[in-house]
Amino acid sequence: MYEAFGIVNSSSRNIRVEGLEDYRPIGAFSFLGRYRVVDFPISNLSNSGIDRIQIYVQEKPRTLVSHIGTGRHYNINSKSGKLQILFSDADQRNAIYNTDIAAYYENLEYIEKMHHPYVVITPNYMVYSADFSKLIDQHIDSGADITLLYHSVDNAKEAYLNCNILTLNKQKGVLSIEPNHGNAKSRNIFMDTYIMKKELFLDLIHKARAISSAFTLTDIINELHNDLDVRGISHRGFFASITDFQSYYDFNMQLIDIKTAQTLFDPEWPIYTRTNDSCPTHYYNTAVIRNSVVSNGCQVEGTIENSIIGRGCVIHKGAVIKNSIVLAGTEIGENVHVENQVVDKMAKILHVKEVVSQPGLPGYVKRGDTI
Repeated sequence: MYEAFGIVNSSSRNIRVEGLEDYRPIGAFSFLGRYRVVDFPISNLSNSGIDRIQIYVQEKPRTLVSHIGTGRHYNINSKSGKLQILFSDADQRNAIYNTDIAAYYENLEYIEKMHHPYVVITPNYMVYSADFSKLIDQHIDSGADITLLYHSVDNAKEAYLNCNILTLNKQKGVLSIEPNHGNAKSRNIFMDTYIMKKELFLDLIHKARAISSAFTLTDIINELHNDLDVRGISHRGFFASITDFQSYYDFNMQLIDIKTAQTLFDPEWPIYTRTNDSCPTHYYNTAVIRNSVVSNGCQVEGTIENSIIGRGCVIHKGAVIKNSIVLAGTEIGENVHVENQVVDKMAKILHVKEVVSQPGLPGYVKRGDTI
C-alpha cells in the first residue's frame, strides 16, 4: 500500500439530526449501544494501516473529544501514528460558510505538514466497513486523479435524501455529483469518501477558496470535472448515512437483525471503541429479553423487545420497552411502557406511564430529562 494519511470530516451544512445533535456532533452519537459513529471511520483507517489521522470538529466538541482521547483504543501505533483533532469556527450568522473547504483552509498548515503522498477523506456520519489500502491500490492502478466511493441503492426515493448521488458512465467515470432529490429509486449514493494525492487536495482547497467562500470539496470537483479524471468505486456491505433523526433510528434498528449485522461486523476487521470497566448486565428473574441488544452495566427487571439498550441503564419491574433505542444511563420506572422512541442519555421516565409513538415515526425523549 502507498503511504497515505486520513481525514475524518464533520457533517455537511445541510445535515441536521433533530434532538440528538443539540448536545453533540453526529460523530459522537451512540450507535448500536456500544459504539459511537466516529468509531467506524477511524477503525477503517486504522485497520487499513493508516495511522496518521486528522479529525475535524466544529460545534459542541466536548463529547467527541472525550471519547476519542489519545486514540490509543483505535490500535494506532503510538510511535509512528498520531490521531489529531482539528477545530474550525462555525459561522453562526449564515451556515452557507460552514463548509469542509473552510475547515481545511483554517487548518491548512497541518495538512501541508503531512509527508504522505496520498489522502483518504471519509465522513464522521456514515457507517460502513472498507479496506482503504485496497481502494488506494485501485485508485493508483486506474490512473485517476480522484476516486470516489459510492453505494448503489434501490430506495433512494424515500431514503438518503440529504445525500449526494454520482452519475457514472460505463467506465465508472464520474460525470457529476448532485443532490438526491428523491425522484428515482435506483441511485449511486456518494459516500463522501475521496482518495487523491495530497498535492491535488491542497490545490483544490486553494481553487475553491478563490472561486467562492461557500464552495465545498464536492463543488470544486464538479466545477473542474472536465479537467480531472474522477472515477467511482462501488462499495458492498452494510451502509448507513445518518443525516436526520429518522435515518439514525432506522439504521440502528436494522442492525438488531443478526444477518444484517454480519454484513457490517467482521472478526477480522474489528471496530474499536472506548471501553470501560463496568460490570456485566444483571438480569433479574422477572426480566424478559426478545431480539434486542443490551449493553453492559445494566440492571434489567422488565421486558425489552426489539430494542437497543445503552450502557448502565436501569429497567425496573413491569417496564416494557419495544422498538426503541435507549441511550446510556437511562432509567425506566416501574410499569412504564416505552415504544417507538429514542430515549437520550441519562433521561428518567418515572412519572409518565406510557411514552408511545406511531410505528416507524419514533419520538424523542430529551437528554437528562425527567418525565
